[in-house]
Amino acid sequence: MQSITDVEVKALELRAEDIRESIIKMLVEAGSGHTAGPLGMADIFTCLYFRLLNHNPRHPNWIQRDRVILSNGHIAPVLYATLAHSGYFPVPELKSLRRFKSRLQGHPHREALPGLETTSGPLGCGLSQAIGMALMDRLENHKPDRYFYCLMGDGEMNEGQIWESLLHLGKYKLHKVISIIDRNTIQIDGFTEDVLPLESLKDKLEAFNLHVIEINGHDMRDIVRAVGTAKSILDRPTVIIAHTIPGKGVEEFEADYTWHGKPPTEEEGKMALKELRSLRGKVLHGEA
Repeated sequence: MQSITDVEVKALELRAEDIRESIIKMLVEAGSGHTAGPLGMADIFTCLYFRLLNHNPRHPNWIQRDRVILSNGHIAPVLYATLAHSGYFPVPELKSLRRFKSRLQGHPHREALPGLETTSGPLGCGLSQAIGMALMDRLENHKPDRYFYCLMGDGEMNEGQIWESLLHLGKYKLHKVISIIDRNTIQIDGFTEDVLPLESLKDKLEAFNLHVIEINGHDMRDIVRAVGTAKSILDRPTVIIAHTIPGKGVEEFEADYTWHGKPPTEEEGKMALKELRSLRGKVLHGEA
């Protein structure tokens, strides 16, 4: 089981604030894009890329790397920002988000950037892709172990393909697939429990012969422990339900579904950056 020190937690939390600031700057520059989901998933992406993943930004196609499959591709700003801060491409390029001919489009395109494993757009496809990769990995009897992290949104669970994929995941006992569901309770049309209720999500997933862990998606220790546990479960796949706050770090954006699919204005961006920098100070002084 992986453990983590207080010093390491603080370093990750500060890195997550760097990524959140980059997300705001990208969205303001682009004048379009999604705000709530990327801010809410910054801690999980930070923990993955700066703590948990077996990867090498200098050799992005390294055969032994873990794979990250982003199913809900509209939260691409957090993936792009994390890849840039990890060293896959220059941070200043983040300002080209959604521009004509930019490598950073509204949904990731696999061949556009180093570090991207799939192309996304239509919701519901990522888990199928992760399963295909893991099945091929099993057929090739690949050693040493590598893991396939599939990140999904809870609104995305409206898609029937997800549930078909979960059936296959349980049937083939693909324990190297670690699925992480962003349970932020919002989607573009409103709150998930109003649009198409999911609860009890944990019970539903367990009925598919899956090991299910619920965590606070903003707690670095929780994230590290959950992934460590997932790797220790060999008889079935693990799904992590990560409870997050959409728009995390900017009080005016938090838990407001209207921020699902819109960017901040220039003035809203200044306000958000000021709030995030205040939060950074609290993290530095152990107040957050």
